[in-house]
Amino acid sequence: MRVHVQLINARNDSHLWAEKYDRKLTDVFAVESEIAKAIADTLQAKLSGSEQRAIATRPTENTDAHQLYLYGRYFWNKRTGPDLQKAIGYFKQAIEKDSTYALAYAGLADSYVLLPGFGAASPQESLPLAKAAAQKAIELDDSLAEAHSSLALVLICYDFDLAGSMKEFERAIQLNPNYATTHQWFGNQTLSLSGDFDRAIAEGKRAVELDPLSLIINADLGIDYFFARRYDEAIEQFHKTIEIDPRFYYAHWVLGEALEMKGQLPEALKEYKKAAELDSDPAVLGFIAEVSAKMGRRDEALKILAQLQQLALRRYVSDYTFALVHLALGEKEKAIAWLERAYEHRAGPDIMFIKLDPMFDPLRGDPRFERLVAKVAGTAESK
Repeated sequence: MRVHVQLINARNDSHLWAEKYDRKLTDVFAVESEIAKAIADTLQAKLSGSEQRAIATRPTENTDAHQLYLYGRYFWNKRTGPDLQKAIGYFKQAIEKDSTYALAYAGLADSYVLLPGFGAASPQESLPLAKAAAQKAIELDDSLAEAHSSLALVLICYDFDLAGSMKEFERAIQLNPNYATTHQWFGNQTLSLSGDFDRAIAEGKRAVELDPLSLIINADLGIDYFFARRYDEAIEQFHKTIEIDPRFYYAHWVLGEALEMKGQLPEALKEYKKAAELDSDPAVLGFIAEVSAKMGRRDEALKILAQLQQLALRRYVSDYTFALVHLALGEKEKAIAWLERAYEHRAGPDIMFIKLDPMFDPLRGDPRFERLVAKVAGTAESK
């Protein structure tokens, strides 16, 4: 393996130093540590004890475990239910190779916590597993930013613990300011829920700067705009995401939501249908049903609702999805009942956002709905 290293003065783009290193790739972590130390020595860097330890640290001694971990992250990044399940398989294999591999436990937590949001498992099934994996990662390596970021998301999605989530995200950023996923989730979860939309958008932008080709990070910046009700900017960001990969179903789905909030119902329906062509996520069917109902196509909406009810007998369909469809059909009491059920099921990814979600604006002012919003907010604040 040949590694080229350059040092550039970013202020004036002047070239300060360069070197190349030829090494046999028998242990990638040993090579990383050796080259990092060689560069530090060459530049006569004054390294603190913690910096010296960081250079020498190896995430795992088992290169097979590391390879499996990388496969897991590859599939995790694709953000579909089946791909998240594949990621879980790879992270478990990595842990079998090295039971002390903290990064693999963090990856496992990150996959389990996302399963409900992509129609792949219920919160009751997956979120306790996510929390256990995140806690194990921190137990193995408390200095790992990925582990604290994993736990932060679990605390929002499973425990409704806003303050605890805030603390863990801030700790993750302190440990590694360049881990893009922390900024992504901190923005579109904890900060958005706190109502700090400007800071949420700033965190989302920072995530995109750190990982500009990540589909989900680009899409979630659009979500930051969406929750701030800055729909034109959200639409622009979703289009940017689709330009990177037109087959990313999630981007079409959330673009549909933003278009719907702008009142562009035919355009929204087109995006929802495109998302449904690309993935079988039941949530997308729910959005097709609700926008169809809003367009006066009640029979079509009822047909899809029946389809979702049958689908729920064999796979997870979120309570949020049923609430959304019933609301569009004008059945407000049924919609609220489904949202109350989501609260009972600890479906944090759904219920935590009802205070913000513009989709539920027609329920605002309804005493039963407002009591549920207060209950969710009270749960979060009491943690």
